[in-house]
Amino acid sequence: MANLTVVTGFLLMCFSNIWELQVLYAILFLLIYLVALLGNILICTVISLDGKLHTPMYFFLKNLSFLDLCLISTTVPKSIANSLSRSCSISLLGCVSQLFLMMLFTASELFLLTVMSYDRYVAICQPLHYEVIMTRRAYVKMAAASWFSGSLFGALYSASTFTLFFCGSREIHQFFCDVPPLLRISCSETHLAVDVTMAFGFGLGIFCSIYITISYSHIFSTVLKIPTREGRSKAFSTCLPHLIVLMVFITTGAIAYLKPPQESDSVLDLLLPMFYTVVPPTMNPVIYSLRNKNMKTALMKLIAWEYFSQGIPKSFA
Repeated sequence: MANLTVVTGFLLMCFSNIWELQVLYAILFLLIYLVALLGNILICTVISLDGKLHTPMYFFLKNLSFLDLCLISTTVPKSIANSLSRSCSISLLGCVSQLFLMMLFTASELFLLTVMSYDRYVAICQPLHYEVIMTRRAYVKMAAASWFSGSLFGALYSASTFTLFFCGSREIHQFFCDVPPLLRISCSETHLAVDVTMAFGFGLGIFCSIYITISYSHIFSTVLKIPTREGRSKAFSTCLPHLIVLMVFITTGAIAYLKPPQESDSVLDLLLPMFYTVVPPTMNPVIYSLRNKNMKTALMKLIAWEYFSQGIPKSFA
């Protein structure tokens, strides 16, 4: 029988053994993190303060921004701290927590993006019934269901992953605790619980993708029938950014989790997780705020209100 040592922590991947490059990496990630932090906090603040944005669409957008804020805060700050401290260690509890939170926020985001596609479908394809279908009680329940489902999924993934034995290398070939690199260093002969959970997650991902595809096929069919060019442009500007973010998010996550494990590390192993943990939280505020007329107007009002507190008091109830 092999000796099994109790693992009390892991070693996350360092991007370079050269101190100057480590500092450069830390600065780069810090700038990305600050952009994501500022952008998502700004969206949450603007939507909360402007009464005109208290609609289902912007309620979901505020939830998405909060999810993005939590998601990038789960992985990037720890990686920055490790780079600056020349330490790549993470405790067992820290690794479990990081994996659970990362799964919670990514799964919740996928479900929320699916709900947002339904909201856009009702708004564009059934506008006369929109207020009847998307009541406050209905859209709050949808958002709560997304969070609950993500929490359940995160618990399943983290529990199944850490039932495995880790008796060999403690080096995780990734800048945060993720399932594929943890499976690579596990000495358990079978990963049945993890495989079942991954199959379940893959099935949910396919279901969400199909549902979103059907929703947007109806949306684009309806949009193309709009007689005015301005109306078509407005509808496409709302939906296309959503689709782009979704495609990047789902595609990179699916490739990272479904591709066969390799003995040696590759650049792809490092880049893919960035596309579903770092890029969406950073790009979502830019996409939704710069391409959305109502968000830009509300942002200008907020800036004016900050500098001239007596100027526009009624717009922010």
